[in-house]
Amino acid sequence: MKKPLIFSAVGIVAAFVIGLLVGRGGGDRHDHASDNATAQTVDAAKAEFWTCSMHPQIRKPGPGKCPICAMDLIPVSADSKGGGPRDLSLSEAARTLAEIQTAPVERRFADAAIRLVGKIDYDETRLSYITARVPGRLDRLFVDYTGVTVNKGDHMVRLYSPELLEAQQELIQALKTVESLKNSEMTLARQRALATVESSREKLRLWGLEKEQIERIEASAKPAEDLTINANTGGIVVHKNAVEGMYVQTGTRIYTIADLSKVWVKLDAYESDLAWLHYGQTVEFETEAYPGETFSGRIAFIDQALNPQTRTVKIRVNVENADGRLKPDMFVRAIVRSRVANGGRVMDPGLAGKWISPMHPEIVKDKPGDCDICGMPLVKAEELGFVSADAAPKEAPLVIPATAPLLTGKRAVVYVEKQPGEYEGREVELGPRAGDFYLVKSGLKEGDKVVTKGNFKVDSAIQILAGPSMMNPEAGHGTKGKGHGEHAHEHGGEVTKFETPTTFLEQLGAVYNAYLAAQKALSGDDLKASKAAAGQLVAAAKATDMALLKGDAHMAWMARLKSLNEGGDAMVKSESIDDSRRGFETVSNAMIMAGRQFGFGADKQANVFHCPMAFKNKGASWLQATDQLENPYFGAKMFRCGKLEEKLAGDATKEAK
Repeated sequence: MKKPLIFSAVGIVAAFVIGLLVGRGGGDRHDHASDNATAQTVDAAKAEFWTCSMHPQIRKPGPGKCPICAMDLIPVSADSKGGGPRDLSLSEAARTLAEIQTAPVERRFADAAIRLVGKIDYDETRLSYITARVPGRLDRLFVDYTGVTVNKGDHMVRLYSPELLEAQQELIQALKTVESLKNSEMTLARQRALATVESSREKLRLWGLEKEQIERIEASAKPAEDLTINANTGGIVVHKNAVEGMYVQTGTRIYTIADLSKVWVKLDAYESDLAWLHYGQTVEFETEAYPGETFSGRIAFIDQALNPQTRTVKIRVNVENADGRLKPDMFVRAIVRSRVANGGRVMDPGLAGKWISPMHPEIVKDKPGDCDICGMPLVKAEELGFVSADAAPKEAPLVIPATAPLLTGKRAVVYVEKQPGEYEGREVELGPRAGDFYLVKSGLKEGDKVVTKGNFKVDSAIQILAGPSMMNPEAGHGTKGKGHGEHAHEHGGEVTKFETPTTFLEQLGAVYNAYLAAQKALSGDDLKASKAAAGQLVAAAKATDMALLKGDAHMAWMARLKSLNEGGDAMVKSESIDDSRRGFETVSNAMIMAGRQFGFGADKQANVFHCPMAFKNKGASWLQATDQLENPYFGAKMFRCGKLEEKLAGDATKEAK
């Protein structure tokens, strides 16, 4: 067997805990074996009980071997505990070994960078149509293909219409009647003739003739055989709905013209992102067409309805596009930089104390007034979720570094340094994560010092001492012990591979078969089948005989087993396909590492696939026995999203073919 190049996190934590519990005392460190033996003898004499560093539920009155993993039991003395059930006292030497670091709980505006994806679309308010206002025949289409740029007043269509001819003749006849009655004393008849002229003119105007066209008809006293329809706005012809020679009815659409001097960017925001997004915020984005160049606009609309399939909400951004470089359907990657205050409100110095249009966020003024575009009254920025300039100093939320809390399920545990060397565990209620910080709802106060590095080791030590910890919220005899190895993972470097007994490989193969059934179910969007397969996976994992593995191999499988149980249980209890997929990611990470370290059996094929878009572009991997990609994180929505990254051997100590 190859010599392992790295130690797992399990071994590191175990070494720390053993050093903490066996080598306590805080005095000078010596290299003499006799001194170490003396220290252990002294601590052994003080021991209240003996336990296993990997299985803290084991408590014996004296030394011996762990009945589960056969490791030597270690002594636990009363000196290791502080005053409360979650307290721990560490000597200076132990703190150095644990590499403890702390940071103060403080009030500050937390910055969150929300990344979104979407596409450019037409500004719906800048779409116009060229339609037939009178029935007739299209004798000429001056614009005979889409994509042409036109200006307001350009010739678009020449239309022949018998009804239009009749209306022109009616106007000409009415003008002749007025001329004939010019010197007549029949006032009423003259007034009626003038009214007929105005009526005929209005009819032609409503049918699309411009003032100049009507004047030419009157001047020539001859009806025009064809009506020329001009563009009523400038832009790009994006649709051509008719052909020459076609007969049209009133209202028939001939062209669609889009003004691209302004465009909309439509983005998809996940539910968890909505707390950071507000009307009027600035959005920056890049396109594939212009890499490295940043465009910007303001959020003009947040949809009130959630898409039940994608669990996203549409966000619309108004963007200036005077040079026309932004094209509809271009793919964009956007970022919203949000500075969050208490209550989820946004701190934007540029909008503090300003007045904004509720329909057009690009209209921002220093004083109240009306929108320059729609005429609606402007509203205060504070009414749209922004913090006022005066209230800013008081609105900073309470935050802690993101490395401080230990998260498991719905619980969050932090360790507070009461004084150097004394630590107290607290369950806290957290708000959303903002960049490198978590917002704190309750459980801490400003000025508290929380452990930001070494907190997992502190938690493991308390667990060994049978105290309430992240993994064991209920301490004492009778609680189901959970080793801290379940959180272990390899930190880079070469993965340690183990020569595995054939019997254990067969057992692991059964776990893999159940996993493949879960992967198949999720790729087929079948929640019921995924839950059933997860139940089989958990049962198969628990049926593995850990006694077949020794030393590092035993501890490595302990870490994998813990994650398999957690993720599998989450899948079994899931109420939605999204919940099941989150649990499946935990299971997949454990299975991939198990395949690298042990394999799944000589007859098993295992391919590692990765989808970079899973879980809001965080990315996630999974295993398949086949080469044809079947994405379990998106199912039918993006069945083939991902790529093959690795092929695992049936036996970890042999190279994959």
